Amino acid sequence: MLLKRSFCWYLFLNFVFLFSTMHIAASAFSTREQTQEVGALLQWKKSLSDQTQHLLSSWMLSSSNITSTNTSTNSCGWEGIRCNIAGSVTGINLTSIGLRGTLHEFNFSSLPNLLSLDLHDNELFGNIPPNIFTLRNLTLINLGYNQLSGSIPPEVGNLTMLNVLSFSNNLLSGPVPSTLGNLNNLSLLYLGNNHLTGPIPTELGKLNFLSELRLNLNNLTGSIPASMGNLTGLKVLSLYGNQLSGPLPREINNLSHLILFFLSNNSISGFLPEHICHGGILEDFCASNNHFTGTVPIGLKNCTSLTRLRLDRNHLIGNISEDFGIYPVLDYIDLSYNNFRGEVSPNWGKCQLLTSLKISDNLIVGVIPPEIGGSSLLHMLDLSNNKLEGKIPNELGNLKSLFNLTLSGNNLSSEIPPGLGMLPDLAYLDLAQNYLNGPIPKQLGSCLKMIYMNLSSNQLNGSIPDEYGDLVSLQVALDLSRNTLSGEIPWQLGNLIKLEILDLSNNELTGPIPSTFDNLNSLRLVDVSHNDLEGPLPKNEAFLVAPAEAFQGNAGLCGNHSGLKLCPSSIESQKGRRISILVIMMPLVGVSIIVSIVVIILYTMERGKTKMSEISEDSHHGNLFAIWSYDGKLVYEDIKEATEGFDHKYCIGVGGSGSVYRAELSTGQVVAVKTLHSPHSSNLPNPDIFENEVRALTKIRHRNIVKLYGYCSHAERSVLIYEYLERGSLAKILKDTEQAKDLDWAKRINVVKGVAKALYYLHHDCRPPIIHRDISNNNILLDTKYEAHVSDFGTAKLLKLDSSNWTGLAGTYGYIAPELAYTMKVTDKCDVYSFGVLTLEIIMGCHPCEMMSSLSSSSPLGSSSSASSATLSVLPSHVQTLPFNNLLDERLPVPTPEMADEVATIIKLGFACTNANPLLRPTMEQVYMELLARRLPSIESPHQLAIGQVQNPAVQEQEDKTSR
Repeated sequence: MLLKRSFCWYLFLNFVFLFSTMHIAASAFSTREQTQEVGALLQWKKSLSDQTQHLLSSWMLSSSNITSTNTSTNSCGWEGIRCNIAGSVTGINLTSIGLRGTLHEFNFSSLPNLLSLDLHDNELFGNIPPNIFTLRNLTLINLGYNQLSGSIPPEVGNLTMLNVLSFSNNLLSGPVPSTLGNLNNLSLLYLGNNHLTGPIPTELGKLNFLSELRLNLNNLTGSIPASMGNLTGLKVLSLYGNQLSGPLPREINNLSHLILFFLSNNSISGFLPEHICHGGILEDFCASNNHFTGTVPIGLKNCTSLTRLRLDRNHLIGNISEDFGIYPVLDYIDLSYNNFRGEVSPNWGKCQLLTSLKISDNLIVGVIPPEIGGSSLLHMLDLSNNKLEGKIPNELGNLKSLFNLTLSGNNLSSEIPPGLGMLPDLAYLDLAQNYLNGPIPKQLGSCLKMIYMNLSSNQLNGSIPDEYGDLVSLQVALDLSRNTLSGEIPWQLGNLIKLEILDLSNNELTGPIPSTFDNLNSLRLVDVSHNDLEGPLPKNEAFLVAPAEAFQGNAGLCGNHSGLKLCPSSIESQKGRRISILVIMMPLVGVSIIVSIVVIILYTMERGKTKMSEISEDSHHGNLFAIWSYDGKLVYEDIKEATEGFDHKYCIGVGGSGSVYRAELSTGQVVAVKTLHSPHSSNLPNPDIFENEVRALTKIRHRNIVKLYGYCSHAERSVLIYEYLERGSLAKILKDTEQAKDLDWAKRINVVKGVAKALYYLHHDCRPPIIHRDISNNNILLDTKYEAHVSDFGTAKLLKLDSSNWTGLAGTYGYIAPELAYTMKVTDKCDVYSFGVLTLEIIMGCHPCEMMSSLSSSSPLGSSSSASSATLSVLPSHVQTLPFNNLLDERLPVPTPEMADEVATIIKLGFACTNANPLLRPTMEQVYMELLARRLPSIESPHQLAIGQVQNPAVQEQEDKTSR
């Protein structure tokens, strides 16, 4: 027994000795390891650009201090560094802070215990160093949203412990390495938005634990390998935006756990997968712009979990009334540009969450079922270019959220339902090329958010309603051509000063073209041919430069234009009559003048007493305009007198909610007066609430925001009174060559900064925050020193105080954020997008319309598009190839090197702000801080300020939805 106890003690003492020896050895090893780790980190920091050194300010240890073997200093307290108990680095997380440099000087082999490397959303460039792949313990690598180039090293297959691998949104080229098939533990593989080429490796089918595979927006070719069917746990498969071809393999039907499946914008042929929704959890299936044939499989027909379905631009057939069931959570469906037959099913009206229904360009017959009026959330209805007949159902007037109604190119007849005029958010109406008859309903003049209206090529008769002059948001086009409209052109159409295209040709219109058309300064194209018009052409540039064909068929038209006769002079014929009238009228005029002088003197004396009394009585209350805000009659008469009854010659611009006039008041003060478009006080919000909102906005003080003095309400109209800025709008300055030259680079940079300051103030310093909703070149005003002032802030809110942020298409066409095409939810990121467009316009000297179409996958009006989204860390591919000078206003000299740095920063910010995905746009605070704190050396690879977390599937899913 004693021997047994002695033996146990012997074993215990030996264990203690062995443990102590191992602990001492481990401590010694840990010290050496920490020294190497600190050295590797500091060496990498030193290699980064000087402009980003301060971002790692906590990394303070100098290289001289780490050479001593006695140092116990480690890096565990540094920003972004995570350590284990022994003090060894296990994690590096430096995301979205703007690091610029390469990974070439990072000795990753000195960090043997590293488990997680997350450097996404920075400005890292150069190749991916192969020594990363010596870290066999790594479980996460995220280098996405940088500017890395070169190929993906095949050594990546050595990291068999990896759970997450993301190289998305870089400039990587070459093939997808087949060695990725060795990563047996991989759950997320993100390689999207690069320049990868070649086929999808069959070896990827070995990744049994893969949950998400994203290879979208590359240049991959070949067919989808059958081995993809082995990935039975896959929840997300994103292959859109490549050059894949061939049929889908049958094995794809094995993917019963798919939630998101994206195949759009390839050249895939054959049949759609029969059992793709076998698991009953598929939410988003997008296969648009391919070469699929056959019918819609039963798997999709019964897939009640679908929220989004896109099959447009294929060669699908079948009976559309039988192939689709009732989808209780469906939000968006597009079946356009196929060969579907049958009729539109009434079941679509039972999809209560449906916001977009697009079945254009098929072979659909029958009538539009009135049951569609039951889908109360519908924003977009496009049934154009089919063979529909019958009338437009009155029930469509129940779709109060509808802002896009496109029924053109059918055989619809009967009258246009007046109820369409009751749709408060209707912005896009296209009923062209049908057999509609009867008069144009005047009720459409109540759709004050309308920006496009096309009723051409029908059998409409009667006159053009005067009420259409109230459609002051009309900008894209008004097309009433090829009908049998008669009567004179209403002079009220001269109020449509945003309008760019006007086509009234091939009707039976008579009389003159109204002189109010002189004010249509935005008009680019006009056609009034084949009517019975007479008199002179308007003094408007669009009429002066229009081709002769735009006026032919009107025998009575005259003017200084080729193809038209000169207008006869009436001076001589009227001369004799004027002399006779003067002889008769002179005595009467003399008497009248004397009487008038007496009356005016008496009236002025009395009015002066009253006015001075009122001013004296209220002088203790502050600004004169504060008094006028509550005594509308006094100021209104003064404004009306100063503008000669709001004569057009005093009009200096127009905003989304009203026309603006210059008024020099009786006090000598010059103000800008906005007349609200709502012509009746009953159309304004609750007067008390409206007045409280005006009071709140009058308290806003910022040097870059136009001062709102107040408002006055009158029976004739209501007006807002603003500070007057001498140089007028940025739009007018950029349009005029001489004024644009005066707006040099220094001034343009200052304008951008001024607008950024104003929006930062509205979004982040106001309580509650104010969303502007209409940032455009017309709403940026400049003073004598070229300082920018944002106008029209809060006006949209004032005009609809009883509504939520869900509204109609808000803003100016060309500056509207693309997400409003399908969400209609106005957020601060809508202002950010508009600011981005404006920023690029200021630098380029013109609206960047072509670039905008490439940066967004859908137009502001929500039309289909196959264009891919903008990359998140680099310029679009077609912009990358442009020389620097091609992005600059050619009317100015090339900026100096010092100035070019700031111009480059601004261009970079402009593209960052116009990201198609609102979640990936910076906030105005980030924009303001960027302009305030940093200058970048070039625009070759501009940094995306916003954050895109690979660990956040919701953000990634939203990016995918937005980018298609």
